[in-house]
Amino acid sequence: MTATRVLVLNSGSSSVKYQLLDMNDSSRLAVGLVERIGEETSRLKHTPLATGESRETTAPIADHDAALKAVAEELAKDGLGLDSPELAAIGHRVVHGGKTFTEPTVIDDAVLAEIERLIPVAPLHNPANLTGIRTAQALRPDLPQVAVFDTAFHTTMPEAAARYAIDVKTADEYRIRRYGFHGTSHAYVSRATAELLGRAPEEVNVIVLHLGNGASASAVEKGRCVDTSMGLTPLEGLVMGTRSGDMDPAVIFHLTRVGGMSTDEIDTLLNKKSGLIGLCGDNDMREILRRIDEGTEDAAQARLAFDIYIHRLKKYIGAYYAVLGRVDAVAFTAGVGENAAPVREAAIAGLEALGLAVDGGLNAVRSGEPRLISPEGARVAVAVVPTDEELEIADQTYALVRNGNA
Repeated sequence: MTATRVLVLNSGSSSVKYQLLDMNDSSRLAVGLVERIGEETSRLKHTPLATGESRETTAPIADHDAALKAVAEELAKDGLGLDSPELAAIGHRVVHGGKTFTEPTVIDDAVLAEIERLIPVAPLHNPANLTGIRTAQALRPDLPQVAVFDTAFHTTMPEAAARYAIDVKTADEYRIRRYGFHGTSHAYVSRATAELLGRAPEEVNVIVLHLGNGASASAVEKGRCVDTSMGLTPLEGLVMGTRSGDMDPAVIFHLTRVGGMSTDEIDTLLNKKSGLIGLCGDNDMREILRRIDEGTEDAAQARLAFDIYIHRLKKYIGAYYAVLGRVDAVAFTAGVGENAAPVREAAIAGLEALGLAVDGGLNAVRSGEPRLISPEGARVAVAVVPTDEELEIADQTYALVRNGNA
């Protein structure tokens, strides 16, 4: 029997998202989520796709070890257990791979050590990723475990895009450079956009806009990333749900000297109390649009937050158009990008001179399928392309294992 199944794990600080896929046809066999790990109200929701009927339990789950054992038990109930000979590998999302990891990598002690060494530049993510890897290794020590890095897709950026204009020696000593994130999404969506246009990725230049609670933009030239909005951390770039995005770094000095704020307080401010939630008290774009549409008492505040969000987004579209020189498509993806038609319309409005336009009727259609929303004959295609990071991780993991590199 040829093993064709891949289990994809995305381990967060207090959660584990997972999907089991059969790579014969890229079909999903099961999906699930364990959240609030370490709390009394831990929750596991498991859905076997054969029935589509979810099973949900709420009970204390002490740690990631207990969480993954609970996941294994749920999979086993459906005949999909981790002991199955059909399981080829486990693919792990790892947020930060630095400059070292430019492609999916089979995990060994040296790889684990390097992921751990990168914790200072990804303190919220890499520790949780490591915990998930080590727990999975303990459960199936005989099985190939593969790390797929969020940063890998962006390692093709030229130095002119990746370097910050600070002292080179200092930058190198502390590994300060633009790494970028959401790489698996940008890779998947740029390739899927080319497919939507009926062309090879190597023929197409795409601006990808990954707009969720975290948001990032990328300029993809002939299948390779040449620039991206997130930097050393996921804080740089677009306005996000709770993150500020771009700002004058001297704001930090000002808050320290004049505001008397500590480094930790400023970190919390910029990462958790800024962006949309800092501007209007909501980080959910649906709620912001509702407030604007209904003209609530605080609609003006919601409108200002929306306008700032769009202004930053439009600037990046223009900047990446300049970086690429020729743009074949702009692709919207992730929760906001896929579902918020007013965001797409506003971001493209006024860019007709660049060959960009949105057809109102097409833009209003809700669909889970990749689709064009630009008028017929438009010089630059505008697309909505649902992202599939789990499938991208599974594809990369299975390709590595199938090719005998594990």
